[in-house]
Amino acid sequence: MRQGELVNPGIVGSGVTLEEAQEAARVCIANLLANIKAELGTLDRVERFVRLGGFVAASGDFASHPEVVNAASNLLAEIFGDAGRHARAAVGVASLPRSACVEIEAVVAVRP
Repeated sequence: MRQGELVNPGIVGSGVTLEEAQEAARVCIANLLANIKAELGTLDRVERFVRLGGFVAASGDFASHPEVVNAASNLLAEIFGDAGRHARAAVGVASLPRSACVEIEAVVAVRP
């Protein structure tokens, strides 16, 4: 993967598999962490992840949105332990920018 390239673009349930969407969700977390580190200079200032919002571009008959976003949640818990546990929403949408199959947003509490 080259920087800036989407992982598994398209619609989940119509050309993108559950497993491919889960991979894209994990990549979203890697990108999120890179952005947090760029902003804070370190990940050591992360106190905890408060909330995660996951958006899944999915076909009308796809019903496993939570399983897609679980990949992101589970990765944060693996990396940060209890500080990586968070409230969460997993929402299905018709499309996402640039044909992304998954988009993740986060609210993060940080130490000064």
